[in-house]
Amino acid sequence: MSLISAIQKRATLLSTVLLIAWSSQAHAQEPLRVCAIYPHLKDSYWLSVNYGMVDEAKKQGIDLRVLEAGGYLNLDKQREHMSLCTRWNADAIILGTVAPDLFYSSLRQSVGSIPVFATVNKLILDKENSTSLKGEVGVDWYWMGYYTGEYLKSKHPKGSGITNIALLPGPKSSGGTKPVIKGLYSALKDSDIHIVETLWADNDKELQRNLVQHAIDNTELDYIVGSAVAIEAAISELRSADKSDQIGLVSTYLSHGVYRGLLRKRVQFAPTDKMVEQGRLSVLQAVHYLRDEPYEKIQAPIIEPLTPNKLNPKVIAQSLSPSEYRPTFYVYNENN
Repeated sequence: MSLISAIQKRATLLSTVLLIAWSSQAHAQEPLRVCAIYPHLKDSYWLSVNYGMVDEAKKQGIDLRVLEAGGYLNLDKQREHMSLCTRWNADAIILGTVAPDLFYSSLRQSVGSIPVFATVNKLILDKENSTSLKGEVGVDWYWMGYYTGEYLKSKHPKGSGITNIALLPGPKSSGGTKPVIKGLYSALKDSDIHIVETLWADNDKELQRNLVQHAIDNTELDYIVGSAVAIEAAISELRSADKSDQIGLVSTYLSHGVYRGLLRKRVQFAPTDKMVEQGRLSVLQAVHYLRDEPYEKIQAPIIEPLTPNKLNPKVIAQSLSPSEYRPTFYVYNENN
């Protein structure tokens, strides 16, 4: 081999080594890509989850993409979003499912090898597909309903006189609705609470307003108990009907409107499962998994019951996004 050939060979080898090193370094510096899928962003519950995720994504220096299906009835839209996340080359997917069993036997087919982390809503999978689920964040909504019923029972125990309530739990297909009702009924046993009717609709303000208007036509009604969207609608409807002092309002979860109602003593009770905190925890689960760091696979904040006289600022900060916050669909790492 001539001297020139040897030099050229060594130069080629050196260039290859440098290219590999540069590629490895560039790859190592690429931020993690996490795709988050929500049922909707119609109310401040998921807005607060969004705030927690976005804020934590910025702290962790990752890219975050957010997709929302527009409602619990949009099953095909959520399936499409799973496909979009895979085409985006997400390193992990955080899934707030529109239906617990939507991906029961198809999760692996939908996401391939991408790890999935369930957030807020329970994700039910068969044995084969459960291997793709690497973490869960969310409370058991049975207890959200139970604490709500416990509050009502404490005010109206057996023998205190029949108290009529209209129940507006939200959409029938929602992951949390059925356990809420189960917990509520369980807590109301041996009380004088009587559920006169249960009215269903998606968590849309106008749909819930229509239900509230129907409910307050009942002259014997003592309470409206329901989703935060229903209770927010009820605050203004009762004021318009001059019935604010006649019908009590109890929410099964917290929102910005319900919080304002608590502050003004228009709402008597609401439990919170700390939505902002859940958003943070879901991002941290995904990040810790992807960075091969230890993490708890199942996490749930402590449910806190709130009344006008019990509004801990720390709990509220863990629950609600800032009032000026608007939905954020992309977070890009500044080092990109």
